[in-house]
Order: sequence, then structure tokens, then C-alpha cells
Amino acid sequence: MADDTSSPMDRFCGSTFWNATETWYTNDPDFTPCFEQTALVWTPCAFYWAFVIFDFYYLKASLDRNIPWNKLNVSKALVNLGLLVITALDLIMALVKKGGDSELPLYDLDVWGPIIKFATFLLLFIFIPLNRKYGVQTTGCQFIFWFLLTVLSIPRCRTEVRLDAERQKILNSQQPSEQDFSWEEYQFVSFFIFFTFTSIMLILNCFADGMPRQTKYQRGENEIPELSASFLSRITYQWFDKMALKGYRNPLEEKDLWDLRPQDSCSEVMPIFAHHWNQNVRKNYKNKARVEPKAQFSNGNVTFENPHGEKNGRKKGMASIMPPIYKSFGGVFLFGALMKLFTDTLTFAQPQVLSLIISFVEAQDAEPEWKGILYAVLLFVLAAAQTFILGQYFHRMFIVGLRIRTALINAIYRKALRISNSTKKESTVGEIVNLMAVDAQRFMELTTYLNMIWSAPLQIGLALYFLWQQLGPSVLAGLAVMIILIPVNGVIASRIKTYQIRQMKYKDERVKLMNEVLSGIKVLKLYAWEPSFEKQVLDIRDKEIATLRSTAYLNAGTSFLWSCAPFLVSLVTFATYVLTSEANQLSVEKVLVSIALFDLMKLPLTILPMLSVDIAETQVSVNRINKFLNSEELDPNSVLHDSSKPHPMSIENGEFSWGDEITLRNINIEVKKGSLVALVGTVGSGKSSVVQAFLGEMEKLAGVVNTVGKLAYVPQQAWIQNATVRDNILFGQTYDRKRYNKVIDACALRADIDILSAGDLTEIGEKGINLSGGQKQRISLARAVYSDADLYLLDDPLSAVDAHVGKHIFEEVIGPKGILARKSRVLVTHGVTFLPQVDSIYVIKMGEISESGTFDQLVKNKGAFADFIIQHLQEGNEEEEELNQIKRQISSTADVPELLGTVEKAIKLARTESLSDSISVTSADSLMGGGGSLRRRTKRQDSHDSVASAASLKKKQEVEGKLIETEKSQTGGVEFAVYKHYIKSVGIFLSVATLVLNFVFQAFQIGSNLWLTQWANDQNVANDTGLRDMYLGVYGAFGFGQVTSYFFCSLTLALGCIFCSKVLHETLLSYVFRWPMELFDTTPLGRVVNRFSKDVDTIDNVLPMLWRMVISQAFAVLATIVVISLSTPIFLAVIVPIAFLYYFAQRFYVATSRQLMRLESVSRSPIYSHFSETVTGASTIRAYNVGDRFIEESDAKVDKNQVCKYPSVIANRWLAIRLEMVGNLIILFASLFAVLGGQTNPGLVGLSVSYALQVTQTLNWLVRMSSDIETNIVSVERIKEYGETKQEAPWELEQDKNKPKNWPQEGRVEFQNFQVRYREGLDLVLRGVSFNIQGGEKVGIVGRTGAGKSSLTLALFRIIEAAGGRISIDGVDIASMGLHMLRSRLTIIPQDPVLFSGSLRINLDPFEIKTDDEIWKALELSHLKSFVKSLAAGLNHEIAEGGENLSVGQRQLVCLARALLRKTKVLVLDEATAAVDLETDDLIQKTIRTEFKECTVLTIAHRLNTILDSDKVIVLDKGQIIEFASPTELLDNPKSAFYSMAKDANLV
Repeated sequence: MADDTSSPMDRFCGSTFWNATETWYTNDPDFTPCFEQTALVWTPCAFYWAFVIFDFYYLKASLDRNIPWNKLNVSKALVNLGLLVITALDLIMALVKKGGDSELPLYDLDVWGPIIKFATFLLLFIFIPLNRKYGVQTTGCQFIFWFLLTVLSIPRCRTEVRLDAERQKILNSQQPSEQDFSWEEYQFVSFFIFFTFTSIMLILNCFADGMPRQTKYQRGENEIPELSASFLSRITYQWFDKMALKGYRNPLEEKDLWDLRPQDSCSEVMPIFAHHWNQNVRKNYKNKARVEPKAQFSNGNVTFENPHGEKNGRKKGMASIMPPIYKSFGGVFLFGALMKLFTDTLTFAQPQVLSLIISFVEAQDAEPEWKGILYAVLLFVLAAAQTFILGQYFHRMFIVGLRIRTALINAIYRKALRISNSTKKESTVGEIVNLMAVDAQRFMELTTYLNMIWSAPLQIGLALYFLWQQLGPSVLAGLAVMIILIPVNGVIASRIKTYQIRQMKYKDERVKLMNEVLSGIKVLKLYAWEPSFEKQVLDIRDKEIATLRSTAYLNAGTSFLWSCAPFLVSLVTFATYVLTSEANQLSVEKVLVSIALFDLMKLPLTILPMLSVDIAETQVSVNRINKFLNSEELDPNSVLHDSSKPHPMSIENGEFSWGDEITLRNINIEVKKGSLVALVGTVGSGKSSVVQAFLGEMEKLAGVVNTVGKLAYVPQQAWIQNATVRDNILFGQTYDRKRYNKVIDACALRADIDILSAGDLTEIGEKGINLSGGQKQRISLARAVYSDADLYLLDDPLSAVDAHVGKHIFEEVIGPKGILARKSRVLVTHGVTFLPQVDSIYVIKMGEISESGTFDQLVKNKGAFADFIIQHLQEGNEEEEELNQIKRQISSTADVPELLGTVEKAIKLARTESLSDSISVTSADSLMGGGGSLRRRTKRQDSHDSVASAASLKKKQEVEGKLIETEKSQTGGVEFAVYKHYIKSVGIFLSVATLVLNFVFQAFQIGSNLWLTQWANDQNVANDTGLRDMYLGVYGAFGFGQVTSYFFCSLTLALGCIFCSKVLHETLLSYVFRWPMELFDTTPLGRVVNRFSKDVDTIDNVLPMLWRMVISQAFAVLATIVVISLSTPIFLAVIVPIAFLYYFAQRFYVATSRQLMRLESVSRSPIYSHFSETVTGASTIRAYNVGDRFIEESDAKVDKNQVCKYPSVIANRWLAIRLEMVGNLIILFASLFAVLGGQTNPGLVGLSVSYALQVTQTLNWLVRMSSDIETNIVSVERIKEYGETKQEAPWELEQDKNKPKNWPQEGRVEFQNFQVRYREGLDLVLRGVSFNIQGGEKVGIVGRTGAGKSSLTLALFRIIEAAGGRISIDGVDIASMGLHMLRSRLTIIPQDPVLFSGSLRINLDPFEIKTDDEIWKALELSHLKSFVKSLAAGLNHEIAEGGENLSVGQRQLVCLARALLRKTKVLVLDEATAAVDLETDDLIQKTIRTEFKECTVLTIAHRLNTILDSDKVIVLDKGQIIEFASPTELLDNPKSAFYSMAKDANLV
């Protein structure tokens, strides 16, 4: 070794660093010892030092602490120590043996080599106890370091062994040698010890450390294995195998799923997001005075600041959700971006290796074989590395997406609890739920692709750079084509965008309409109005389909452009290249590498426009969410809680509005501690608004509202949760049996609960569908009483209950002797009866307080109150005893002759007409048989408290009480029938055409590629321009074929799918409209709406895209196999086992993934239904101040949804890694066979390898898409399932047409031994009822709640079908008619006034068959004319969702107007007088008496005066008629049940 070695590295080692002849140009390659000891050792070290920052980050981010010492980490520490010792020893030995006196010179390498190694090992050694302390169970950097170190030491093993063999030769040869080999011997031993230790460390690092002792969150046995999985297991997703296997064996269920990773749960994600959101909100204010603490995270509550701010804070603009999202989740995202950068670079190494392979084949035997193998392996390694990194990248992005969704859903939820009423008016419940369901979801879908924004241009740039090297400036021609295509595409994309927005708008409209229709379906059926609403839905749907069709044409256009883009580009480029100069000849390598590069450009070019559309869509979503999160909130300070004020509740000089004009002015109210204050007034005078003002729901314009203490609130329209009766009453408080039973008895719920199938564990449907209005109201009251608050706001709680129950409740609960006697209470009421017992009365008129004082004072005043009473008494619907009480009260206070006179008159009236449908608490018992009632009641109380039988009862009850059937998530495979159904809906011709066109397209594509290689191989082209032009022409023709076939193929497919979705939606709609009522009762509304929104949307938008992908991908895979087999037939031998591997991965995956998706979608709907429930009940939730509990429930539901979502994300990755490895094997074999098979045609070889390179992506997509289809075709399955449900009887029958126009002419109604039950398997509700009503008779129906009164009317309209017996009208059996024939000839005024959004006219006459005059006449008779006249739009006045913008009384009058417009011979009045004040009640009664004189009227009575003048009375009990006669006759017979009812009510 001469001292004048050239390079610094050579000097550093004291030997050659790089020797090309030894390493490359040889049949037996090897590295130099210097290279082995420097480059190959320092590479891993450099890697570790570069990435050690991640290890520090993991320490910081870890939620756990303290892993116990165990075999694994002890052995790691020991082996690491061993390595430290051996490196230190190396250094010492080098210093001892070399340099100085010894003849061996000491090189820098001998000193620095060990030092570098020692430093690295020391760093690794420090991490062992650190990782233990901070609970980090595995780290990737260390694994990769040991892996690299071990692999890169292998060449040195070979070298050392060879050198050792040479040394032995020298030693064994006879001549004695002078050389001293001790240093070399030492190095040999030391290296092998070092190598063994490294290998051991690598093996140890394949496993994860033990479980930490301290964890921030409880780790159950069901924890996700990922937390304790080793790095190796994490990158291969081997920890998921268990679940995949389980899912393959039998369908997964919820209990099989793992717990959520703590760092993805709401409790970890929310505080971070809230903190950044609050910062962002504050930045938006100019007055920076308020310095807020960090996001408080007190016992699980995250507070969000209100971006709307105080009135004075001038704001700079909307606070956007984007900055908080970047700040909260940007870190993970950036790490992902780094990985993406890495894989992009790897992708472009592949065409380079490809060109090496081609030149290797071209050279034919000039090159040694090992190079070919090296290239093939290199290709495989590149592909494999890319697979693993991409796997991690997508995983990271999905997690970011999930976290963003969690954050947004929670932010929206928390906001929804606080929005002001003006905000609520702007958007319907459906739209707010959509923010959560659609917009937050969209984010999640975007995050995966977001990095393409910079990655796609980067990939295009790299491709162009390499292409330039191949083809020079001609690339620019190709580039020009691409650039021209981009704006064209942009234009189309923006058109598609407008169409999509339009389609979204129609979809929202359609879903909103469906929502209302389904909410009011009972009314629609009673009125036989379904066809009108079905038509409305279909009209919207037609517009939607038209929009979809336009989108489809545009989409076909884009796909046409993009399919021809790569081809046009290569055509233009190659043409330019060969035509610009004679010297430019295509060689095989040039052609194939260029094609490979063009193919790499294809993906980013396709994604860019799609991405821009997606980003635009997400931008829309962001704006919608921003608008919502920035909308006005209720001012938390509008109600003060100042305990220094004298009274617990007061309003001083209050002025309030509902966001537009002033509703209440000059309000002064004081509620003394423990007093009962009544608010009275006519309909719409603002009584409820006063209550809302106390709650802080209204916008306070002036004045002071003060409440001190815990509130309870009973709204006018009870808000009932979809939970059990008991949960509704407890409302989050603990169950105290004694108190609970007391409350139930006081609220008269005991009897109702006994009727329910599972007692108080009966589940109540959404919005309380299986309860009557009175029951809901009483449950709502019981909730308030149970909450044991200090202040009670009761908004007309007695309106929906019968007079006697009302009296009972007043006495037991509200009145001076009731449970609430010591509380401060505000009562809104319509009844005069209780007024003498209240402490003070406020009379409200036109939004002002006209007078106030005690009953006596007000009577003396002769003001509005006296008028109110007089008017009330004239209606004569009070009972004698109560009138006497009022009389005493009045006469004792003052001489008010006209008042007394009125009272006397009323008493006379009451005596003559005295009778009651008394549903009083006692009369119910007396009905059951007189005297034993008390005893029986006490017995029942005991049995309630006995516990022994309770357990067995409970089980039975829970089964019976389940009303809502749990949503079936189908298990197992999707049957072929579903696909058949889909294809049938698409149409056979279109389906076949699509497949044929795809086949043609692939044929053209392969043809053009083979033609290109043929051209490149042809030697004569160089001298013959004619030949060249011929090649070029045919190549162009092939391309033209590709493009047209692809265009038509995407068009046929798109149109087929649209046709199909139209057909499917129509069948779904017509079936749902024809469901019998019982199905609506057992299916939650949300679930049906879900079919119409989510599932129809899937069929409209998702499936067509998936089909397009699947079909084209499947053909592409086929093409690949064909091409590879053409070039290397032996490949077919490998394809069989590979296909098996592939098939297994696919089956495992699909089975697991599909089930996970189903579980996920089933766990998703509760989030939304809970949310919409919250939005409707927000005021109640705020009044009770239980927002935090609801937020927690929502969080729990979101977490539960994540539990199902996360594994399906992982399943995706698990599959991707396995499939791509299969694809990588295809690459390996295709290239190995090409290299080793002695192939002579480089064109074919190159073609087969370049096809193999694409196959990984294609295979991956294929499985992904086919399983997506399996998952999404479930939508078709669910729609098909709804199309196979039970239907009600036909609407129209042929024989109906012969009936006269004005049937029934007489209105005779006859029941013959009639029996009916609500649903299969339930008890009979009417058990053999027979009676006969003559035409024109007025009949009252009375009986206790649950006696079957309503069932009678439902049976008359055939809402529930007979179980026996028959009903005939005018002698015709109603079972023999079409439903619409029957229902359209009867009139009903239903109990709940249901209105639909739309014009007032549509609400009165949806078929638009009546003239304006008729409508105005009806309005006049129903006392609405003046009101409607005062509206700007008159008859076209838009009614809000559910009729929110009319008062309850007005709604009731609209229902009366409907009845008047119909005017048929038979009228049914169902408890119609419940929720109305006396004035309206009076109006309705008068109208009915005059307008329906000739008709048969059946009244389900609630108050006395409703059936005083009826011809007959039917007394029902437990589904049987016990009496049927005229009221007078019954009252003359003291033994009649009717008499005893009257007696209980002190009327006889």
C-alpha cells in the first residue's frame, strides 16, 4: 500500500475505498474492506442519529408509564452492553497493537470507526431505561437501525471468511512466515462477536416490550393489540390477523371489537381542538381585553368559546375551523407528508431499473447473470419498501381524518346546545344534522388525498425530467397537450360542481320533505293524502335525476379526456420525436421507459382535477360548518342568578323578542319564594314566551331577568326521549324507588304504566310515538317533579289531560297541597277552575301584562280578567262543584252582579247537562267495580315494592317493552339476488354493452403497446420514412379506438346506473307510502329517512363510480396477465399460486371488512338520531342544565362509532400490505423470468415488466373496489328489503268506481262484533264491539285512557285492520273498499294538529282541486279568515316545518278548516279540544254544531261540554262496550257506570 493513495477516504482507511473492477465489472462481485468498514457501518448510524428525534417524540407523547423489567428488556440491555464493551475493546486494541512502536501504522479509521459505533450504541443504550420509564413498548427507528446494520454487515462476513481462509493457507503452507497476523485474527473474532450481537439485537427488536404498569386510561382485556404490538407487527399489520381470522370464520359482532385507542377518543382529541379553536376565536376580536385560560378540561367538560362574542366586541370576521384543525392535527399530517415524499421518489426509481433490465436483455450474454438477478431483486425491494411506507402513510392520514371528524362532530354538538332561536329558525333540524352527517364526514374522506396537492405536481415534474432525458425537447409537445387538457377539465369540473350543489339542494329538499311526511304519516293516511305527497317527492326526485344525468354526461366527458390524455400525450411526443429529425429513432428502451413514465403521470393527472373538485366541495362544507359554529348563541348572561334579590324569580321592565319584532314588552313579574303564580291570557298572547324569557331562550332587549336556584321546566309540547319511561322521568338522576313511586302516583301515571307492555321499562319511540298526548305531558311533568328543583316553570301542563286527571294533578302536584307546595312555581293555564287557589295571577294580553294580583283583586277590577272569566263561564264546560267554588270565591270578595249572574247561569247549565267522560283517577277504579278500589290499589303498591318477583318480571318486561326493533345489520355475504336485482334495474342491454366496450378498450390498448414495440424492434424504419409514417398512422388509429370505446363505455355505465337509481327510489317510495301504520310505529323515523338519504345517495353517486372502477380494473388485470404470459409463458405456472394467495387475502378481508362497515353504519345512526333529538329538546336540556350529560352521551356514541370505524380502516391497510406483496411477487417473477428465461425480444420483456409494475396498484384497487361494491351494494339490499315489507290494503279498487260521488249518503255506521289488535302477537284492544249509529246522530265516546277510544277511530279508517267482525258504513263492509275510497269519504279532526311545510293552501288542499272561494269560506268558518288576511302572502303563506310559525291553537283551527273543506257525511273528532284554550275550543264546538248538523259525528270526548248534547254515549272499558244509550237515559239509571262517573265528578 503506497502512501500516496488518491482520495481522502483512501487515506482515512489506509486502503482503497472503491474499486470498480472488483465490485462491478466482474463475475464475482465484492466490496473493498475499507468500504465495508466505513460506508456500510456508518449508513445505519447516520440514519439513527437523523431520526432519533422521533424516539424523543414518542417518549413525550406516550400516555403510559413504567414498564416492569422483564426478560426482553433485560436481554436488550445486556446485549447492548456487550456491544459497547466490544467496541471499546476495538478502540483499545487498535491503540495498543497499532501505531507507536509496532510496525502496523494507526489509521484514522481504527480510532474513529469504534468511536462512532460506540456513540451510537451508547445512545441506544440510554433509550432502554427511558423507554421503560415512559412506557414506550416498541420503536421503529431502533428496529430499522439494527436491521440495516445486520444486513449491511453481511458483505463483510463474506470478506472476513475469505481472508481467514487465505491466512490459514499461508499458515498451513510449509514455509515459515514472518508475518504477524494477531491484529487480523483479533479483528476476525471481534467482528463475528459484533455480528452475532447485532443479529440478536435485531431479533429482540422484533418483539414489543411488556405492558406498562401505569396507564392514563384503564386498559381492559379487550384493548386493541396495536398498543402492545411490536414495530414489525405494526408495519405488516400482523396484529390484525386475529380479527381477520375471526371475521372470516363467523360474522363479527360488536363484542368482538377492541376498545378504542385512547389517543383517538373524544376525551383526548377534544381538549386539543377546543384549545386551538378558542385561541382562534380570540384572535378574531379586536378588543383583546379578555385573556382566557387554556381550554378548560374539567371533569371531562370541554368549553368552547362563543365566536359570536358579546355585542360590543367588534369582530374581524368569522372564526374558521381550518386553523384549529391545522394546529391540532398538523403534526401527524406532516409526518405523513414526509413518508409520501419518500414513496414518490421510490416510484421514479422503478422506470430506471426497468431500462437497466431492458439493456441487460438487449446485451444478451455480454453481461454476467448476477446483474440481471440484482436488477430483478432491486425492483422487488423498491416496490416492497414503497408498500410498507405507503401503508403507514395511509394509516396516519385515516387517523387524522377520524380525529378531525370526532372534533367537528363534537364541536357541532356542543354548539347546537347553545344556538339562539334566530339561528335555529335559519336552518331546519335536518340541515343541522346534515352538518354532522355529511360535512364532517367529507373531511374524513379528503384527508387521505390532501397530500396529493403537492405530491401530484412533484410526480409530474419528476416524470417530465426523466422523459426529457429519454426523448429531449419532444416531451414539451406532450406536455403542451396535458396543459391544454387541464383548463378544459377545469371547466367541466366546475360545471359538475354546480350540478352537484344543485343535486345536494334537491336531495336536502327531498329528505326534508320525506322527514315531514314520515313524521306526519298518520295524518296523511287518515286524510288519504299520500298520492299528493308522493307526487311532491317524485317531482323533486325528477329534478334530481335530471341533474344527475347532466353530471353523468360531463363525467363521461372527463373520463374520455383523461383516458385519451396519456395516449394523446405519448402519440404527440413520439410523433414529434421521430418527425423532428432523421437521427431520432425509437429504441425499445426509449419506448418502454417513456410509456412507464407516462403511466406514472397518469395517476397524478387524474387525481388533480378530482382533488380540486373535492377540495371545492370540502370548502363548501367548511363554510357551512363555519357559518353554523359562528352563528349567534343564546346569551348566557341574559338571565342573572343574583341571590341578593328578594325573590327567587323576577323580571323587571323586560322587553323580549324572538329575533325579529318585539314579542313581549313592559314585563314585570315577581315570584315569591314558595308561591304559585298563574299566567293567563288568550291564544298567542305570549304566555309561553314569558316562560321562555325566564329560561333565557328569548333575546332580551331590555330589563333584568333573575332566577336563583335549580330550574325544572315542563314545555307545552312534551319532549320525550327515545328511551324507557323510567329513563325519561329520572332524566339522568339516580333511581330512588320511594320518591319515584310517589311522583308516579301524583302525576297519575300508575295506571298508564300498568297498561304498558313492560311497565315503566317500556321503550318509548322517537318523539314519543307510542304514547298519547296526555301521557307524554304527564311524563314530562313527572320528570320535572322528580328532579326536585327549586323553581318550576310549567307551560300549560294540564292542557293535554282530561279535566279530572288535571284536577288530580293540580291537587297532588301543583296546588297548595301538592308535592311542589314549597317550591316557587309559574303556571301557564287555560282553566279558570284552579285560579282561586293560586297566590297571584298575571293576565297577559298582546305581549303585555294587562293586570296582575290575586283572584279576588282581579275580580274586583272588572278588567280583562273578569271578561276572561265571563267568556269562559259562558261556554258552560265547568262542573257544578267547581262553579260553586268560584261562586263562593266571587261573592265573598265583592259585589260584582254581572259576574255572579253569569256564574248562576253557568251553574244551572251545569246541572242540566251534568255528565262527564270522567277519566278521573277514582272513577277508573269505580268502573272496575265499586268499593274494592282502595284496597286493590294498596295491594298493587305492595307488589310494586316486592323485589323477589321483580327480577323474573324484569326480564320479561324488557323483552316486551322493546318497541323499536334493533336495526338488522345483515351478516354474511351479500346474496347474488341483490346483484341480480341491481343489474335488472340497470337493464340487460346496458350491462352487456358496458362489458363489451371495456373488452374492446383493453384490446386496443394492448394492441397499441405491442405495435409500438414492434416498431421499435424494426431495423428498417431508420432508412424508410414511408414505413415510419405507416407505423405512426396505425399507432394513431389504435389510440382513436381506445378513446372512443372508453367514452361509450363510461356513458352506457353512467346512464344505466342512473336509470337504476331512479327505478329503485320509485319502488322504495311507493312501498314505504303503502306501509301499514304498525310498521311506522316500530321503525324509527331516522332509519327510514336514512334509506332515503344515505342509501339513495349511495346508489346515485357512489355505486356508479365504483362499478366503473371495478370493471376497468378487472379488465386491466386480465390484460396484464395476458401480456406477461405472451412474453414469458412460464409465468402462468406462478400465476396460479399467486392467484390463490390473492383470493384468500380478498376473502378474509371482504368478510371482515364488510361486517365492520355494517357495524359502523349501524353505530353511526345513533349519533345522528341522538343529535336531532338534542336539537329538538335543546330548551328542555338547557332548562334542566344537563347539557354536559348529553355531551358525554354524544361523545360516548361517537367513540362507539370509532370503535367500529377504526378496525375497518386497519382492515384496509392489512389488506393493502398483503395484496401489494402479492403484486410485488408478480413483479419479481416477471422480471426474474425475463432475465433468466433467455428471452431474446427485449420489447416483449420490457412490456411484460412494465405491465407487472402497474399490476400492484390495479390489484389493490380491484379488491378495494370490489369490496367497496359489496359494502355499498348493501344499500341496494336495504332498499330491496324495504320493498319486500308488508303492505297495507290496495288504495284504489276497480269496484270503487261504481260508488256514487257523494257516498256515504246517509252516514250509518255499524260495528258488528268487531275485534282489533295493534300488531301481530299483541292483545286485542277492542274485544267484540257491536253498536249501530243512525245517519246524522251525534255520538260521544268515553272511557278511561287505554279503554280503546282511539282504536275505534283508527279501525274506522282501517289504520289498524280488523282481527274479527266487521264495520259497515251505509251497509257496505269497509273491508271491501280501497283504502283511499274509504278514507277520502270520512273526515277526521285529529288529536295532534299536524302541518307540513309548504303553503297554507297545500296544507288545506294538497290536490289543488278546490277553488279559492271554497277555501276562503272554510277559513271563515274556522275563524282563521282575519288571520290569513293579515298575512302578506295570504293563502300562499309559507308554513314552517311542523307548523312552527303558527300557535298550537291556530294549527288546530287549520285542521278544522281541512275538515270543513272535506265535509263528508261522517266526521270523527279525536280529543281535538285538548291543547286549545277555551276560546278556540268554543269556536270549534260552535262550528261543528252548525256546519256538521246533518253529519254523523263521533266525538272522543275529554271535557263535559263536548258530549253534553250528543244523541248517544258509548262507554268503553278495556276494549268492550259496557253502555250504549242516550246520556239522559244513562243518568236516570243510578246503576250505570256512566252515572257513577258523573257522581264521582259530583255532577249528580
